Amino acid sequence: MTEAGGYVASFLREADKDRYFATLLLKPAERAAVQALYAFAADVASIRDRAREPAAGEIRLHWWVDAIEGEGHGNVRQNPLAGALLDAIAAYRLPPGPLLRLLAARRFDLYQDPMPDVASFEGYAGETVSVLYQLAAMALNGGEEVETGDAAGHAGVAHALVGHLRAFGFNASTGRIFLPLSVFSANGVTDGEILAGRESEGLFAALGQISDLAGEHLDKAEMAVRRMPRALRPAFAPVAILRAQLKRVAASTLPFATLPDTAEWRKLAALQLWSLRRS
Repeated sequence: MTEAGGYVASFLREADKDRYFATLLLKPAERAAVQALYAFAADVASIRDRAREPAAGEIRLHWWVDAIEGEGHGNVRQNPLAGALLDAIAAYRLPPGPLLRLLAARRFDLYQDPMPDVASFEGYAGETVSVLYQLAAMALNGGEEVETGDAAGHAGVAHALVGHLRAFGFNASTGRIFLPLSVFSANGVTDGEILAGRESEGLFAALGQISDLAGEHLDKAEMAVRRMPRALRPAFAPVAILRAQLKRVAASTLPFATLPDTAEWRKLAALQLWSLRRS
């Protein structure tokens, strides 16, 4: 592993351990490219928490746009994450369009507007998460475009729903609502009640419905992965961790609490079992 590759792997392990673990199932060359892709996504996802105000976040997002489009000032490759991403793009002919759309979608994170409805959430998940599954599969296909069917779409939505269900309380404490507000409204829950951390029967009903939706997308993703060529299935390994996380969320009676995560050894075991069953 090169020095830059070691930095990217270390960064990803700290920023997104679940995706890091999933990349351990890949061959070394492909692993480096997919880790670069995931590290880029993790860096972009963290901009909202690092930026003191939206304008600062917009500047960072635009820096990434310039880096991908080749218009950055100075030597973009001095940033090891950017250098690794550009290497992956070149080596596997990854199209820049989906990455630019990911950056555009992440502008939503910078502001306090709630996620309005399920359709908007699914679109957001498609641009920010499904795209990662799609491009990882392309890397595993030697850089050739690949049709993943419904696998990437459903996996991305399930992944995003589980992540935001787990982060529901934290996001509410910072004035943000990423889960579809329309589901809460249909159950008589207002955005003000969510931001105030107020529990109610309607809140539990809404979160239950969103958990069920996540489970439906996860089921559909797993069915679609089974229909894919075996060589491409490892690109979808992160879904192996989602089931246990979703069960913890669905069983919780503390919607605004930070839930304990699945033990790392259990995640690694789940990934290994998932890989064996699909190889």
